[in-house]
Amino acid sequence: MMLLGFDIGSSSIKAGLVDAESGSMVAWANSPEQELAMNAPQPGWAEQNPATWWKHAKLATRKVLDKSEINPEEIAAIGISYQMHGLIIVDQEHNVLRPAIIWCDGRAVDIGNRAYQELGEDFCKQHFLNSPGNFTASKLRWVKENEPEIYERVHKFMLPGDYIGMKLTGKILTSVSGLSEGIMWDYKKHSLAKELLDFYEIDEELVPEAVLNFSDQRKLSPEAASELGLQPGTPVTYRAGDQPNNALSLNVLDPGEVASTAGTSGVIYGVTDQPLYDEYSRVNTFIHVNHEEDHERYGVLLCINGTGIQNSWLKNKMFNSQYSYQKMNERAAKIPVGSEGISILPFGNGPERVLKNSNIGAHICNIDFNRHNEAHLMRAAQEGIAFSLNYGLKVMKEMGLTINTIRVGSGNMFRSPVFREAFTNITGATVELYDSNGALGAAIGAGLGAGIFSSREEAFNNLEQIAVLQPNKEKQELYSEAYESWEKILLEELSENSL
Repeated sequence: MMLLGFDIGSSSIKAGLVDAESGSMVAWANSPEQELAMNAPQPGWAEQNPATWWKHAKLATRKVLDKSEINPEEIAAIGISYQMHGLIIVDQEHNVLRPAIIWCDGRAVDIGNRAYQELGEDFCKQHFLNSPGNFTASKLRWVKENEPEIYERVHKFMLPGDYIGMKLTGKILTSVSGLSEGIMWDYKKHSLAKELLDFYEIDEELVPEAVLNFSDQRKLSPEAASELGLQPGTPVTYRAGDQPNNALSLNVLDPGEVASTAGTSGVIYGVTDQPLYDEYSRVNTFIHVNHEEDHERYGVLLCINGTGIQNSWLKNKMFNSQYSYQKMNERAAKIPVGSEGISILPFGNGPERVLKNSNIGAHICNIDFNRHNEAHLMRAAQEGIAFSLNYGLKVMKEMGLTINTIRVGSGNMFRSPVFREAFTNITGATVELYDSNGALGAAIGAGLGAGIFSSREEAFNNLEQIAVLQPNKEKQELYSEAYESWEKILLEELSENSL
């Protein structure tokens, strides 16, 4: 018996098959081989065509079926993980009306700020645990204000995973945790955020039916089954945003447990049983996948938009793809901690929540033409990513989260020994490295949603720990010195940006 998981990212689409009996990955594939493009029609915007996600979901599925050589009838359930905070709108016939406005798009910042002020900061924090910010509800209001002829045709709006669910089943659904990530959930009333929707003049009829993350979410349609090469009627039993799902994939479900990832963006995600919020919404609280009214579970999410995308930019744009990531890591490892004075602020992928929605851009600082070369940039980029995550981690600690151990998957930036060392030593946390990824998490989620796994323990019985990384006192001193220089540059830039 197999479980199929989709991970709908902004860089690529992954599909993974998990053996339900062992809980281990049988095969996985991604599409395309090169990273998906983000379109930026104007500065600060970021869009993708949802049809592209579906195209590559089909290609990834075909690849994983070819690799595994299984009979599609063996697949017992399907799960979906997806890039968070995006907006897809469709008409009555389920036609997409405009490109998706994705997570790092900054066009709705002012709209969210206005709602925050006019509804009242205290009201928003107590009811939504967040500022409306640049999240999905604010993006929909932007469409209403700026593209009224398109808005008039909207039948439903969706998150990226809801779009894939629609393509799989023909039904438009969302989840309660998905509503929370769009700032459309009232935590005090345990219901839709009616006050915000009313303020934005968004009709509640546009909101999809909400289901639990682990639940019956309809069955694979004959049309989708034909396109994917799967069996019609296969149940879809799980959906979640990529960061809650990453936490699930690492068995991070209870208070005090923490997960991290560093793909296109970088995230630290801590679970709590208290509806906490940051005074300035620099980090954000959402409903976690295993939340219930009598079993409260919230995820406090720190997101840095410009992490892996910065490393990719260096590789492909500055170095013209002449080095592989492995070669970049090898060269970076030869440079001392602190990159001999170079500091990089990795904030070049839209407004940063941790910087109070400032969009200061990326900065490369203190280059010495007589001393520094490409390898210094390679190391400074990875250190800058680790430092930015540590900057946000301090906010999480101010909220009362205790973070001693962080679980991470072995993919993306955590493949780099340089990044792992910088992250471990500057955060001071023990880092547990696991053989896990988003597609595996979505497949395990499908098994839990379908009742195939009898317990959490059974679902994660074969989660493989690869390594445990401990801070080194001498290295910590070196990284702390480098971090202080990096943070000084950041604070000076933020001060100038606020003038």
